[in-house]
Amino acid sequence: MASSEEDGAVEEKENNNKKRTKSALATAWLTFYNIAMTAGWLVLAMAMMRFYIQKGTHKGLYRSIARTLKFFQTFALVEVGHCAIGIVRTSVIVTGVQVFSRIFMVWFIASSIRQIQNEESVILFLVVWTLTEITRYSYYTFKLLHHLPFFIKWARYNLFIVFYPVGVVGELMTIYSALPFVRRTGMYSMRLPNLYNVSFDYYYCLIVIMLSYIPLFPQLYFHMLRQRRRVLHGEVVVEKDD
Repeated sequence: MASSEEDGAVEEKENNNKKRTKSALATAWLTFYNIAMTAGWLVLAMAMMRFYIQKGTHKGLYRSIARTLKFFQTFALVEVGHCAIGIVRTSVIVTGVQVFSRIFMVWFIASSIRQIQNEESVILFLVVWTLTEITRYSYYTFKLLHHLPFFIKWARYNLFIVFYPVGVVGELMTIYSALPFVRRTGMYSMRLPNLYNVSFDYYYCLIVIMLSYIPLFPQLYFHMLRQRRRVLHGEVVVEKDD
């Protein structure tokens, strides 16, 4: 009997050690990831400022930073994996919607349609994204290091109140600017008859995507407001039954 108890104690100790090792590895990876992403978006911010100071115009700015933007924004797919495997306690759906919508804007709108790259709306969402991501990733980094300055915490849960809707306006205006070109060229569309017997119209797809902001934006925005109340004020939000 004593031997069985000792074996159980040893096994429990080994399991605890494995959990601590996994936790330490996850923390180390997340710290490295967030430092790298903070640095990446800082590089983008400096590149945009340098371009504007040198050129005195926003025209050509997107093209000058497109490769760096595509790399760091696409690399954010890792965050969906973080949620899926449980090393970050965040909804996979919420994270997925945010990450994939950004990647769509970069790859299938701004980078695919050069005719709209000089639109002010593109610069608008770029600036908002950059400031938001620098704040967000630096917040996670300092939090993981257990040295979170209050102004970083404050910025993380206050700046989005303005940045989020402004960024959405920039994204919607950019998609709207792309519509005439997409309709005229038929890009990414499939017309019948074809080998696969499938019809797809990218123009109407973009319209549907724009309309999807109507239900999705309030949900994500109020989710962040609830997070803000919980983190800054320690409130527990309880939904009342009707």
